[in-house]
Amino acid sequence: MRRRETTPARRGSPRRAPIALALLLLGLLVGAPAAPAAGEAPEQGQAPGPVAVTINRYAAGRPVPARFLGLSFEVAALAELAKDGSQGNLVGLLRSVGPGMLRFGGVTADQNVAWSDSATPAPPWASSVIGPSDMKALGTLAKRSGWSVLLTVGMAHYDPEAAAREVASAHAALGPYLTAVEIGNEPDSYGRHGFREGPWGSQGYEEQVATYREAIGRLTPGVRIAGPDVSGSGIFPDWGFTEALSQTPALLTGHHYPLGCAKLPPPSIEQLLSPPIRGLEARSLTTYLTVARAQRIPFRMDETNSVSCGGVAGISNTFASALWASAYITQAMAAGTVGINLQGNPNNCPGYTPICATDPAAASAGRLTARPDWYALQLTHSLVGDRPLLSEIASPPPPAAPYNLVVAAFAAPKQVTKIVLVDDEPPGSAPLALQVAVGPGLTRGTILRLTGPSPQATGGVELGGHVVSSDGSLRSPTHSERALVQQGELNVSLAPSSAALVTLEPPAPRKHRHPRKPSASPRR
Repeated sequence: MRRRETTPARRGSPRRAPIALALLLLGLLVGAPAAPAAGEAPEQGQAPGPVAVTINRYAAGRPVPARFLGLSFEVAALAELAKDGSQGNLVGLLRSVGPGMLRFGGVTADQNVAWSDSATPAPPWASSVIGPSDMKALGTLAKRSGWSVLLTVGMAHYDPEAAAREVASAHAALGPYLTAVEIGNEPDSYGRHGFREGPWGSQGYEEQVATYREAIGRLTPGVRIAGPDVSGSGIFPDWGFTEALSQTPALLTGHHYPLGCAKLPPPSIEQLLSPPIRGLEARSLTTYLTVARAQRIPFRMDETNSVSCGGVAGISNTFASALWASAYITQAMAAGTVGINLQGNPNNCPGYTPICATDPAAASAGRLTARPDWYALQLTHSLVGDRPLLSEIASPPPPAAPYNLVVAAFAAPKQVTKIVLVDDEPPGSAPLALQVAVGPGLTRGTILRLTGPSPQATGGVELGGHVVSSDGSLRSPTHSERALVQQGELNVSLAPSSAALVTLEPPAPRKHRHPRKPSASPRR
């Protein structure tokens, strides 16, 4: 972290923990400033020396898959959002960053919402139901927006036949837009929540999943299964491995929340944007992907956001969440996941949610508003299809502390290079001067900046100097900020608590002029 004060107490801050090694494995690095000379510590706001960054354009990973970006909602919100396929601005919002993937799951898939149709009466435990008309409306939303659907069927209240009828209806309504079906939400927690007695583990879960799959297969053969949709990476080596061997799913899935709502000390913006959190996230992704790659099954982070339990107002609904999401999305891209779904709630603007309705009238009309998280999707959606590149920040001699900086680079078609920069330092810190070695062949480009009044701000977020309009569109900057590369090096400044997407291109091809033919001699 860059020094904001000259007091010795700042040197002991836990945010100074280095995480470069963990993020190097993911193509993302946290760098550090050059150590100041004795007695010459920079004052608050004083600019440190340039930070050297190297982009290896000759070490590209696999392309970021189509539909990488996604949103996740509770099944309780399915009927409400499905009707917005025919009204309001949801279709426009989705199109502006898509095509992507909508996931419907969450705790309500198991505890609150049941399937009901002519053959399936509503069970007494359900507080609400969804039925064939909701699936038909969801099919309209998927087709109009181009977004596919990952659907979770409940398993806490054991009923394979009802789940089979729900999947059959979803398949009939969605067709190719139904990506896969998950069986149960966070089933590893069933024992803790009283839904299963005695020892409950992955083996018992897989036995019941097999019964569900058999029932689903009888009505809808060939439906793809995803799972195990666990609560975190800590239990994934057991649950993910068992799922892979038992079910051979089309997709392995799991959840991630960097901060817990009930943990002490209480979650804060400082924690959310700290190097230790980035290090934990790097290790979490490594755990998930180690299992997935060993079994040669793709992994998707199908539910994630800032703070668990619906988020915390003052953290999850702030510009800090956009900075966190921008870095985590690129982190997941570089690591090799096949997708990420930001969890949201269309009726809880103070919590975590990329989009929401500000009041009941807006919800009824399908008028949704882009929240800070949404800007992270806007910043990163152009990276889909690009190939991650290895990025490295020069390490300073000790005892210098690391910058709270994330760098991710991507190779795009036509020899274009894109670089995402996220500076998580608080306001008042010195701006960063970056010297990025990109190598020969790049000479020009643009800088698209993600800014906000402060990390605590719940409004005023802008991308390229503009806000997302009501129809989901984002105006192009009136005057694009230019990036200039000289002798293979990009020099760019980054303000604290901001992010940027730098797009670099090779020189424009020269237009060849054809020599004029000599005019004929005049006749005499």
